[in-house]
Amino acid sequence: MTATYCLTLALPEPSLTAFEAVFEPLGGALVTGGKDAAGLIPWQLYLADPPGPEELDRLLTLGAETAGIETPGHRLEQLPEVDWVAESQRSLPAITAGRFRIRGSHITGPAPWGAIDLLIDANAAFGTGRHETTRGCLLAMQALAKRRSVEKVLDMGCGSGVLAMAAARLWPCSVLGVDNDAPSLVVTRENLRSNGVSDRVTVMLSDGFRRAEIRARGPYDLILANILAAPLCAMAQDLRCHLAPGGVVVLSGLLVSQEQPVIARYRAAGLRLVTRYRLAEWSTLVLAG
Repeated sequence: MTATYCLTLALPEPSLTAFEAVFEPLGGALVTGGKDAAGLIPWQLYLADPPGPEELDRLLTLGAETAGIETPGHRLEQLPEVDWVAESQRSLPAITAGRFRIRGSHITGPAPWGAIDLLIDANAAFGTGRHETTRGCLLAMQALAKRRSVEKVLDMGCGSGVLAMAAARLWPCSVLGVDNDAPSLVVTRENLRSNGVSDRVTVMLSDGFRRAEIRARGPYDLILANILAAPLCAMAQDLRCHLAPGGVVVLSGLLVSQEQPVIARYRAAGLRLVTRYRLAEWSTLVLAG
C-alpha cells in the first residue's frame, strides 16, 4: 500500500477556504475539526505524495497571504499503512450544484430525475466540486447553457476535469482541458473514461497557453479558468487572443476582495463583466467581448 502522509495545521476559521483552495491541487482528503482551546480549527490533509519542503513553504505562505494571516506552523508526518483517503471518502455525501450531482464511487444510488451525474472521487486532482469556486463555475455554465450554443470549449487549468466534463454534458461540443501538472492529467483521463466523455474531451500538458496546439484547436466559444487571481491576471491577454468573436469566459479561484483587479485586467484586454456568482467569500466572474 502506498504510504500516506498527514499535514496538520491549526487555522482561524475565516482562513479555512483560502487554505483549501491553495492546497486542493495536491489532491488528498481534507478533514477539519471543532475549535481548540485557542479558538483555532484543526486542519488535516491526507496525502499519498506530499510536497517537498520548499514547495510546502510556498503553499503555506500563499495560503497565509490569501487569508491575510501569519504563516501558520505545521506538522507533516507519515501515517501507518491505512487507506485514509478511502476511509475519508466513505463519509462524503454527494453534493449538488444546480442540476449537477457530484459523487464519489462509494455512492451507487441513482441520481434524482433530471440530474446530471458526475463521478469524481475525492482523492482526485484539483476540482472535485466541493469548493465554492468549482460550484460557482458549474452554476455559471448551466445559466449559459440555457441561452447559448457552444461548439469549442477550453478548460485552462483543468485539474480533475470536472468543468471539462460538465461542459461536455451540457453542450454537444468538443473540449480541450489543459493543465501544467502531469499527474493531474492521469487522474483526468481516468475521470473522462468513468464519465463516458473521453470521445469529446481531450487533455493536454502545458504551462498556460504556451503550446501551439492550443491555438490550433481554437478559437474557443467558451473558456473556463478556475485557478487563482494572480495567474488569472497574468494570462488575460493570452486568454483573450484564444477567444472566438462573441465568446464567453468563466473565471474563478478568486476571493470577492480580488474581483476588481481581475475585472480591470480583463477589461484592459477587451472583455466586459456580464455577471458574477458569489459563494461565501469566493467569486466566479462571467465576461464577454
